[in-house]
Amino acid sequence: MKTRSIDPTPSLEHFGLSHAVEVSGGARTLYLSGQTSTGPEGEPLHPGDLVAQFKLAWSNLKDTLSAADMGPINVVRLNIYTTDVQGFMAKAEELVPIWAADGIRPSCTLLEVSALFDPTLLVELEATAVGD
Repeated sequence: MKTRSIDPTPSLEHFGLSHAVEVSGGARTLYLSGQTSTGPEGEPLHPGDLVAQFKLAWSNLKDTLSAADMGPINVVRLNIYTTDVQGFMAKAEELVPIWAADGIRPSCTLLEVSALFDPTLLVELEATAVGD
């Protein structure tokens, strides 16, 4: 599988994201359900801490990828749902390195929603991954 970032402008570089990701040669596509800051039994963790919630949601996403014999490098699209876009952007300098450390630049959409499944949750990650 090969991926190619398509960036007509540099506006997303600072965030470690791409405007689009072209995939060629991929034989498998994995659509991941939203991952949140929850423990093994589904209990919400880290109430009120956006960065800690994002880290755990990202870890849960990586665990799901691993269960499908994939890894973060296979993620081509990341949708981020948050109950506070302004708060998310204020923490961007802490959040970007979380996914950037895995060497990826996915296409991405950041959306503000009124609530997630538990009122203490601030962020949910949904991804599409492609592999050989």
